[in-house]
Amino acid sequence: MSRSLRNRHMSMIAIGGAIGAGLFVGSGSVIKAAGPAAIISYCLAGALVLCTMRMLGEMVVARPSAGSFADYARTAIGPWAGFTIGWLYWYYYVIIVAVEAVAGASILHAWIGLPLWVMAMGLMAVMTATNLLSVRSFGEFEFWFSSVKVAAIVAFLIVGGLYVFGAWPGSSFDFSNLTAHGGFAPHGFTSIFSAIVVVIFAFGGAEIVTIAAAESKEPERSVARATTGIIWRIILFYVGSIVLVVTIVPWDSAKVLASPYVAAWDIIGLPGA
Repeated sequence: MSRSLRNRHMSMIAIGGAIGAGLFVGSGSVIKAAGPAAIISYCLAGALVLCTMRMLGEMVVARPSAGSFADYARTAIGPWAGFTIGWLYWYYYVIIVAVEAVAGASILHAWIGLPLWVMAMGLMAVMTATNLLSVRSFGEFEFWFSSVKVAAIVAFLIVGGLYVFGAWPGSSFDFSNLTAHGGFAPHGFTSIFSAIVVVIFAFGGAEIVTIAAAESKEPERSVARATTGIIWRIILFYVGSIVLVVTIVPWDSAKVLASPYVAAWDIIGLPGA
């Protein structure tokens, strides 16, 4: 173990793992399935993820391991549990890497006129090369790219907040989209729970910080800070931004499935954002 990851790397790895295409693109399917009640879906799924991260963080502090939860399952339950969880996690990321690459390419397609498959392959090649170079290069890459995602979310929260409260030019104090177009839960409250499956998929990646802990100079301190910090960041970034999206954009708009955040920027009057 090189132990070359610093506290700033660990914090941004935790945030960057939780914030991705699942939020910027996948949230559209959650809103379509549950309507404005998607807010509750994100709150419930967030509570589940936060509890899991808290417990996993305590295990990592007690025993840092590159095998993370697979190693803990092997120790507590038996070799079969560690083997099963390890391979299931590998299979999960074989699928998720392709999904994230396609989603990222679809976002970039609005600015770059290349075929989707070319950009998806390019994104996968860049990410693979970064991971193969060194642990430090992965930490730096994740730090700066996570910073871009955080900056984008913070900008949306500020501008979106000004818009819904009528402080943005041409806007008015209006929360009617939360109850219009069929009500707060247009498909019934059971849709809230069915949408949670997609939401949890979006949260996937937050656990990477516990795997990277073994490469940290101070694993106990780094993981404790990262898992504690991600609690309020998930609440702010995920729940806060979803509240703004369903307030600004009608949940039944055709643009929601493509990208709810792009649709919100269009309504605000900043399509270039």
